[in-house]
Amino acid sequence: MSTSTKPYLIRALHQWCTDNEQTPYLVVHVDGSVTVPLEFVKDNEIVLNIGYNATKNLQIDNDWLSFSARFGGVSRDIWVPIGNVLSIFSRETGEGMGFELEPVTGERPQPTAEPESGATDSAASGKDKPSRAHLRIVK
Repeated sequence: MSTSTKPYLIRALHQWCTDNEQTPYLVVHVDGSVTVPLEFVKDNEIVLNIGYNATKNLQIDNDWLSFSARFGGVSRDIWVPIGNVLSIFSRETGEGMGFELEPVTGERPQPTAEPESGATDSAASGKDKPSRAHLRIVK
């Protein structure tokens, strides 16, 4: 059985947008397998800017797409199964490609991001066990 062409086409269109100084956007079907800010979801879909200027640590793997981005000034981690990507297109021209919704095929990978310099919580304490960063709003 061969692997899906979908992640390869997403990476290629992302590169095409970037090379042509355009902004790559994704339309994602939102269900229980995605991690996105739910307050921006409409009709079970969310549109995400995946340009390098809008994302941090963008990874487009064969099963998952992940990055961090700011929504309303708050940094959020985004996790999307490739099967939930419905389209990728250029914001400027609308050129792109649509896809069918596919079932989730792989398990969500564990985060491997290294702590940023100046981090002061347990993520920077040198523990061997990986931990997820948690956002805490301080007023």
